Amino acid sequence: MTSTTGSQQVQRRRVFYIPGYDPIHPRRYRELYRKEGAAQAQISGYDIGITPKLKSKTFGWHAEAEIDSQTTSADIDVLIWSDIVRDSMSNTIPATYWQLIRTAWTYIATGALGRLMKMRKGPVIAALYPVGMLILQLLLAVVVALWVRFVCGRILGVLAFQGLGFAPSSTLSICFLIVSWVLGIWIGLKVLKWFKAKDGKFFAYYLMHDYSYSAKWRGANPAPLEARIAAFGDQIAAAFDEDADEVLVVGHSSGAHLSVSILADLIRAGRVPLDGPRLAFLSLGQVVPMVSFLPEAKRLRADLAYLSAQDRLTWVDVTAPGDGCAFALCDPVAVSGVAPADKNWPLVVSAAFTQTLKPETWKALRWRFFRLHFQYLCAFDNPGDYDYFQITCGPVTLADRYKDRAASKSRIETPLSKYTSTS
Repeated sequence: MTSTTGSQQVQRRRVFYIPGYDPIHPRRYRELYRKEGAAQAQISGYDIGITPKLKSKTFGWHAEAEIDSQTTSADIDVLIWSDIVRDSMSNTIPATYWQLIRTAWTYIATGALGRLMKMRKGPVIAALYPVGMLILQLLLAVVVALWVRFVCGRILGVLAFQGLGFAPSSTLSICFLIVSWVLGIWIGLKVLKWFKAKDGKFFAYYLMHDYSYSAKWRGANPAPLEARIAAFGDQIAAAFDEDADEVLVVGHSSGAHLSVSILADLIRAGRVPLDGPRLAFLSLGQVVPMVSFLPEAKRLRADLAYLSAQDRLTWVDVTAPGDGCAFALCDPVAVSGVAPADKNWPLVVSAAFTQTLKPETWKALRWRFFRLHFQYLCAFDNPGDYDYFQITCGPVTLADRYKDRAASKSRIETPLSKYTSTS
């Protein structure tokens, strides 16, 4: 599918991508855009390419596309908060297990876990996965430690049977028992360290840090994050003074709820001009309820309610039931219980992986949960009206692209949060 209209609405676009809880350098997003953009262009029959941004204080790239003989350019910035993410991650195994206890208690004691389970099971299972995996790793380490101690005990029994001075009450036997316990504990700790070193495959520590970040403050934003939200707002506000036709903010995963607060702040402060570029917000794979259902998420709930009633922007929320890490087709405003009477947004639509990906592609990706969570940023075999690269570097605004699109019929709008206070 190419552009949805024959007239060119956008010649230049400013795009701000806000990633989720990700400690990795943002260059991977640039390379992902380069690779997947080329793949999508080949599938859909258009041209797109990227070049580095020169003399820029921010990290990003310049993209140009030719679609239906219309040339569009986009300057894309990644708004970086990976340093905050890294600082929030525990470097020790005991600290991570303490996070597990604290996070589980927060979600269970507040009732948030039970209410989240009334929506999509996928993200709740994803939230429970690191708890179960870390407990399993600990149990395995204990079993290994006890097995080592058992083997040493059998060796001691053999030595005693052979009359080599290892009587049960002898000093030599007691020393041997102490050494066997120390050896067992040491090997058990080695098992835990091995799992931690291999977390790039298991993702248990990473996900535990992710969920514990919001749980630690029961949904409130810590001071460093609030400061970064303000800085991001300044960067986006400056784009309205540039020669652009559309300012597009893309919030992915946890970046979606950061985007909500950033944009709400900008509109409240009158920093989105009526006669400037059109403002668009694309939330992808959002996990807003994981935060908005917590008792101290008053700031986020207020921002959700405020943004949902604004006419200064277009807000499209794209998820897919096949993404087990997102609250697919759950209206983040409605389920949080803060939908105002004049609610306009978001338009909740499905990326429908089973329809937009070929059967063989879906089969290859179906059980790669974390890869699927990034599919929104990748090429689709049958993209339909969701084409990430046309949205970020095509000739049509987000508003016009989705002006005739109805919201997904299977969306969930039932208010489920126990906490709905906004101040």
